[in-house]
Amino acid sequence: MSDIALRYLYETVQAGSMRAAGDRLGIAASSISRQVAQLEQEYGMPLFERGRRTIQLTQAGELAIEHYRSLMANRESLAMRMEELREARTGTVSLGVGEGFLGPFFNQLIDRFHLEHPQVQVLSTVTSSTAIVRSVLADEAHFGLVLYTPAEPNIRVRISVNEPLRVMVAPGHPLADKTRVSLADLVEHPICLGPEEFLIRQLMRTAEARQRLFLEPVIVINSIQAMRDLAASGSVTTVLPEFSARPEIADGRLVAIPFDETIETVTVSLITRIGRQLESAPRRLLTAFESGMARWAATTSR
Repeated sequence: MSDIALRYLYETVQAGSMRAAGDRLGIAASSISRQVAQLEQEYGMPLFERGRRTIQLTQAGELAIEHYRSLMANRESLAMRMEELREARTGTVSLGVGEGFLGPFFNQLIDRFHLEHPQVQVLSTVTSSTAIVRSVLADEAHFGLVLYTPAEPNIRVRISVNEPLRVMVAPGHPLADKTRVSLADLVEHPICLGPEEFLIRQLMRTAEARQRLFLEPVIVINSIQAMRDLAASGSVTTVLPEFSARPEIADGRLVAIPFDETIETVTVSLITRIGRQLESAPRRLLTAFESGMARWAATTSR
């Protein structure tokens, strides 16, 4: 079924004759006649009542006109939706994020994006860094925030920020007044840490082996929020990057103390899949995160 032939049929009905339709379109009436004849041959039924002085559609002709109008309406609707998508007025953004990122930095970026693009749906999945990398590679997430730099050839690191680890204690804890804390200090106090597969725990294990001091956590838990809450209760210490506990530090529930020895920093990386072209809403939110992390990096480096 030719769109051109359907248009000629439609214009003939609107103009009242093939000659008038030809004048309107700037083509010969014979061209319109041939296109309409091809349509009738394709459908196997006449589209006009023959022998009348004015254009009179058959039932088949009415169906063809109805189809053409529907086709044009759908095309206009598609064009409008494409324009809305291009201007990021609608659409969906999917991203993966670790639990430790849930705080002012993440929340403010998402809130500002929502205010600017209220019809765009943001799907945030909170999971492990390994799972985030998998979802980005599988195009299940447009981009992700992970707590290391992936050694994956198909992952592009858009921007990264190095964050030092801090000892987190409640204000009333015996270590709270120290300007720096050693591993030897931590050995003397109950500590809550993540499981062995957590990057932070692995970095601590490296430092422990180097100093031949080994921490035995009284609580092992795979929740950053729980680690913050337990440390804030005053019964245990914990070790986290400062960004993971900014609200608790800001309101005085936790004190963040630097280590007095070299502990490897964690690297916060914003990642996408190499070769994936992000458009509209995903691209705009990704740009917002890149700008936010650039400001974060400038603050951290001071």
